[in-house]
Amino acid sequence: MKVAIIHDWLVTYAGAERVLEQMLNIFPDADLYSLVDFLDTDNRKFIKNKIVHTSFIQKMPKSKKKYRNYLPLMPLAIEQFDLREYDLIISSSHCIAKGVITGPNQIHICMCYSPVRYAWDLQGQYLRESDLETGFKGWIAKIILHYIRLWDLRTVNGVDYFIAISKYIKRRIKKVYCRDSNIIYPPVDVSSFKLCENKDDFYITASRMVPYKKMDLIVEAFSQLPDKKLIVIGNGPDFEKIKSRAGHNVVLMGYQPFEVLKEHMQRARAFVFAAEEDFGITPVEAQACGTPVIAFAKGGVLETVRGFEQEKPTGLFFKEQTVASVVNAISKFEENIAAFTAKNCRENAERFSEGRFRKEFKKYIDGVLKKHFED
Repeated sequence: MKVAIIHDWLVTYAGAERVLEQMLNIFPDADLYSLVDFLDTDNRKFIKNKIVHTSFIQKMPKSKKKYRNYLPLMPLAIEQFDLREYDLIISSSHCIAKGVITGPNQIHICMCYSPVRYAWDLQGQYLRESDLETGFKGWIAKIILHYIRLWDLRTVNGVDYFIAISKYIKRRIKKVYCRDSNIIYPPVDVSSFKLCENKDDFYITASRMVPYKKMDLIVEAFSQLPDKKLIVIGNGPDFEKIKSRAGHNVVLMGYQPFEVLKEHMQRARAFVFAAEEDFGITPVEAQACGTPVIAFAKGGVLETVRGFEQEKPTGLFFKEQTVASVVNAISKFEENIAAFTAKNCRENAERFSEGRFRKEFKKYIDGVLKKHFED
């Protein structure tokens, strides 16, 4: 069979790219398509240094840094890929990739990280954080997102099978697309993290500093707990704002190499996570280190962390994205810290390993192909 894998855009190595990496390990001969490819020469190993088929957006002015500004053209761009020679098309999609045009004799499987977040249920949050709720630019943005929604729904019929990355996303796919999906959790490189049972007296959080990650919430909460130390790793547009709210017990380290992040994550008392994520790789990585997680009780983290009330707990949840709720969760964690063991955290994290993903994904593809040829 000839296989094509379609990815939204290739500009970094993040969660979706980790999934793509494992897809290419399963289908090493697959051809790779993406709207744009701006990966550095020394950062192409995860795509096996493949030649990437890109769209006309690749050559548009300032597209390397401003590719997102071409969102209105992305539906047209993705539809220009000629995939007629392929038997199996796998779209790796959180935005546009699932919109490729396929024929009745081709199988199109979409690995859906989420329906386009900023066009559907998170539109209000996106417009607010981008300062586009009002004014002329705001109306233009709303018109574009309306158009994206119409196009997004049109493309649903071109997908034969949906894979969701969590129960949370399965519900979102059902709500937006009225389609069922199978769940295959994304791969986490658990083997890169060493179990550490001896913990130091500090907490850690790590993320890109953008509004929806709620890093400011965590920093403000610890600023009210002067006897608790917090290490913050990460950078982003909100860095200065968050720094201004940090107490003397909060250490902002900015961006750090992976080895530094891993060392602190291994030694931390707990990892604090306040975002609503579709899956959330970092909390799984923390557990792989044997570090329990204190997290906001919404999104994929409810599936990757075993709460305090469950058997062999690996974390504790707070129900509101407020400073008071985080403070209360820290206090509850301290009172029950003996309930969380490094061994249980590690065992739970291993449920999401790369090997597990490859096995489940290949089994699913084989099942789809068998059903297709039997029919």
